[in-house]
Amino acid sequence: MAFFLLSAATAIALRAQTFTTLVSFDGANGANPYAGLIQDTDGNFYGTTYNGGSSTNCQGCGTVFNVSPSGMLTTLYSFASTDGQHPQGGLIQAANGYLYGTTVFGGSGSSCACGTVYRMTVSGTLTTLHSFNISDGSVPYTGLVQATNGYLYGTTPYGGTDNFGTIFKITPTGSLTTLYSFSSTDGTYPADGLLQAKDGNLYGTTFSGGTSSACQGGCGTIFSITPSGTLTTLHDFANTDGAWPIGTLIQATDGGFYGMTDSGGASGVGTVFKMTPSGVLTTIYNFSATGVNPYFPLNGLLQATDGNLYGATSGGGTYNNGAIYKITPNGALTTLYSLSLTDGWDIYGALTQGTDGSFYGTIYQGGANSAGSIFRLSVGLGPFVKTLPASGKVESTVKILGTDLTGATGVSFNGVAATFTVVSPSLITTTVPTGATTGKVQVVTPAGTLSSNVAFRVRS
Repeated sequence: MAFFLLSAATAIALRAQTFTTLVSFDGANGANPYAGLIQDTDGNFYGTTYNGGSSTNCQGCGTVFNVSPSGMLTTLYSFASTDGQHPQGGLIQAANGYLYGTTVFGGSGSSCACGTVYRMTVSGTLTTLHSFNISDGSVPYTGLVQATNGYLYGTTPYGGTDNFGTIFKITPTGSLTTLYSFSSTDGTYPADGLLQAKDGNLYGTTFSGGTSSACQGGCGTIFSITPSGTLTTLHDFANTDGAWPIGTLIQATDGGFYGMTDSGGASGVGTVFKMTPSGVLTTIYNFSATGVNPYFPLNGLLQATDGNLYGATSGGGTYNNGAIYKITPNGALTTLYSLSLTDGWDIYGALTQGTDGSFYGTIYQGGANSAGSIFRLSVGLGPFVKTLPASGKVESTVKILGTDLTGATGVSFNGVAATFTVVSPSLITTTVPTGATTGKVQVVTPAGTLSSNVAFRVRS
């Protein structure tokens, strides 16, 4: 069932920066979106709401939806507890075209209703792939990542050998393996997702634990883990350099890992940090609760096409309702937009940059119906193209997602021309040409040449 945008309240934050509410949730079409959005090859955005929907089993167990860039929302699925309850994590689109996600509760686990992993078609047919049962993990808070080996990887903050959380891998058809169970010294409660870095390993954080005594129960850690399950603790937070890391790490174009902590640092209200692949950490920004400065980050960062990092906080801003900000890799921060009570508050999910150049995201609560919303923030960045997947071998199939691709006359991989087919205004299919090397993908359109937001990695 389709729902049209309820309001298009627009406010100007700074010149060339326009905030637009696209959808206000009302409970029936979902409520309280916790995670951010992904953009699919149809040009629409897909996401989840923690509450709401048509089920009466749990007074609204949450939904999966899609929304067009102009604000037309379609509820694709309403959870009913036995198939999962309260999807807190976001979605990914795997190489096979299916959407994958997790729910915090529900399912048919023998020991508890400890959450699920599910697969769904873009039209809304859902299959529960796995129900957690404490021993293999419990209450997954975040979404999954697909590694280059085809497996999906994720974390649970509870369950496992010591009930301090797990890292797992699962096949696209649902066979799950617990790779690692955390103890108190190597980190506890891995509440955020994983990132597969350029070296092939997976990187993540634990919210607490580690060896530091500066925080009760530990200040949290950063770790790497091989796809087969060998874990290395790279950094133990000690409060002065941040505490309680929040949000999935990103690897920026400079090769460094960037993330945030929810607490600690010079003012005790969080930090932005950069870490080298070997584990050398530098605090590049200390949030401050003075004046209208944004503070208390709740989500991960996004590196946009201009090379800067973008994120949001729950505190600070003009109305002390949180703010969306830009920060350079060197740590210079600019507040872009301050959330008002009308907009809502608590942006828990990371921002997504659509191929039209604008940022899209979700607000957990507040808004026109007090049930959260979906927004767009335009800051003057131009359109680009995105490859799915972001790496591949010569002759492998690649999808190119973009805007207004009709009439495209050329596709190249780091300067090497490729054959291609324009499937729709938002999708081109192609193959990695012989002789291609790692670099940007470019598409020549009647309006100009569009480049990919990141370099496409050609694998041997």
